[in-house]
Amino acid sequence: MKFFGKVGFIRTEETVPGVWEEQVTEGEYYGDVTRASKRFSSSDKVNVDLDISNEISIVADAFAAQNFQWIRYVEWQGVKWTVPSVTLDPDRPRLNLTVGGVYNGKQA
Repeated sequence: MKFFGKVGFIRTEETVPGVWEEQVTEGEYYGDVTRASKRFSSSDKVNVDLDISNEISIVADAFAAQNFQWIRYVEWQGVKWTVPSVTLDPDRPRLNLTVGGVYNGKQA
C-alpha cells in the first residue's frame, strides 16, 4: 500500500535564555505501508486505546535523514499517530517508522 503524508519533527530549543520550547517542523513524504495491523490495549480506563502497530517506510530527503531522531508523529488516513521508533533502512534513503497510538501532543 502506498503512503503520502506529513511527518512531524519536534525539537526542544532555547527561545530566550533559560526558556526552552518545542519547535515543530512538518514535511511531506512518499513511501509504502509495509505492515498494517491494529490492536486494542485494555487498561483500567473506561475507553480502550487503539494501537495500529503499522510500519511505514518513507523516502527520506536530506532533512529527514539528518533529523530522524526528532520524528514524533506521522499523519496517516487523516489521523496523527505517534512514532515510537525509527530505523534506518539498509536500502537508503529510506526510514522505517513504527507507528503506535493516536498522537495528542504539539502540532504545527
